[in-house]
Amino acid sequence: MANVLEVKPDLAQAQCAEAGASKFCPGCGHGTILKTLAQTIDELGLNERAVFGCDIGCSLLSWNYMNIDTVQTHHGRTTPVIYGVTRANPGTVGIAYMGDGGGLAIGSQHLVNASVRGENMLILLANNTNYGMTGGQMSPTTMPGQVTETTPYGRDCSVTGKPAKGAEMIAAIADPEKSYVARSTMGNVRALKKVLKAALENVANGGFSFVEVLSVCPNNWRTNNIKTLDRLKEMEEFFEVKEFVTPTKKEEV
Repeated sequence: MANVLEVKPDLAQAQCAEAGASKFCPGCGHGTILKTLAQTIDELGLNERAVFGCDIGCSLLSWNYMNIDTVQTHHGRTTPVIYGVTRANPGTVGIAYMGDGGGLAIGSQHLVNASVRGENMLILLANNTNYGMTGGQMSPTTMPGQVTETTPYGRDCSVTGKPAKGAEMIAAIADPEKSYVARSTMGNVRALKKVLKAALENVANGGFSFVEVLSVCPNNWRTNNIKTLDRLKEMEEFFEVKEFVTPTKKEEV
């Protein structure tokens, strides 16, 4: 029987085997989200059509994670770079990957404009309710009362305003005829894959998709396994997990 250490991991074709071990912190949700994305790309046969763009922040560590054409962008600029690619190369399945800061703070203008115009792309936003790479400061999605490096006594919404809810915002402005808008969670990988499949199929058919995924950041949250999962459950209660918009007009891939 082969030594278990000699058995190669069963990776998706869209996942880069040469990248080696994940560069993310132990327990980080990015690895789960990206692995599920790669598996979905494989299942839909989009490997030759897909272009992946990643933002600054923790998401930048995915620059060599995917075994598809990839571009690293400036902070908050992943969305316009990817829709530039799809406009220049019709038929491309563009994927813009970012965190809640890159999408809902510095990149919010691009997110809104792409949604209103119905750009042919998928915007995939990992929401872990803090700025992970820079030490865990409050982000647009930090929950009420949540302790971060810049809210040591908990987020006070009377001072900072309420947390941004990206999926609800995009659902209100996106074209319902060709848009897919959903919020999923890394706490249910099977459901996450179903959502990503619907989102990518919509993009492959010429539509616009936005998917927010509730993720975890145990390093900055300073939580162990149990407390990390408890926090994720709190997020799932605060940020509604569902499909907000499904396209009313569909064509075959």
